[in-house]
Amino acid sequence: MGPEKLINEFVERVRAAAGTNLRSAILYGSAAAGDYVADYSDVNLLCVLGETSFAALQALAPAIAWWTKQKHRAPLLMSAEEMRRSADVFSIEFLDMQRHYRVLWGEDVLQALEIPMHSHRVQVEYELREKTILLRQRLLIVAGNAEAKWELLLRSLPAFGTLFRHALIALGDAGAGTKREAAAALGAKVGIDTNVFGELLDIREGKADRKAAKVDEMFARYLKLVEAVTAAVDKMLDPAA
Repeated sequence: MGPEKLINEFVERVRAAAGTNLRSAILYGSAAAGDYVADYSDVNLLCVLGETSFAALQALAPAIAWWTKQKHRAPLLMSAEEMRRSADVFSIEFLDMQRHYRVLWGEDVLQALEIPMHSHRVQVEYELREKTILLRQRLLIVAGNAEAKWELLLRSLPAFGTLFRHALIALGDAGAGTKREAAAALGAKVGIDTNVFGELLDIREGKADRKAAKVDEMFARYLKLVEAVTAAVDKMLDPAA
């Protein structure tokens, strides 16, 4: 069963399970944007509930269990008020949802969601630093396994691509375009060669054969890139700079 059929099946199941407590079911991210890549991309779902009590969540458990058995991550479960109150601390996530989403059922709660930008810069730097540190840790865990290193590299691209685009937004750019375009634009803005990001995207999207590349060489260039971007963005966004 393809992603669309699975998504439709999930919506039917969650509607039956939640009843009137379900206000909205929303698809967001790559599957909504049209650049979903099988084996690498996630199907991202948001279920907006009237209440998120223990009993309400238990009612949804069978539908969520069915969905995760299809090898998809569990949907986000939030109330509309919770979304409104947390838009400041989840500015990156909600801005991305608003960029590419599709209402599968119910209200369009994202369209009118106001996202305050005062903490966006801090979140961008935090996420860049956190993901760079995690990348180093995971590299050491898979150090002797070339296949695992490729997997780590290719699976990390969407997260860093998103952060590159948000770094542009924090630096005053519109942040439009694809992840590939955002990486190139950010590189030009801060004076960093981002070619390795595009090369890895080509491999991830099946446009290039990874057998023609050396994983350690690619990883070294990629790690250097994310460290350089993190340092450059930090410096450029530092109020004291």
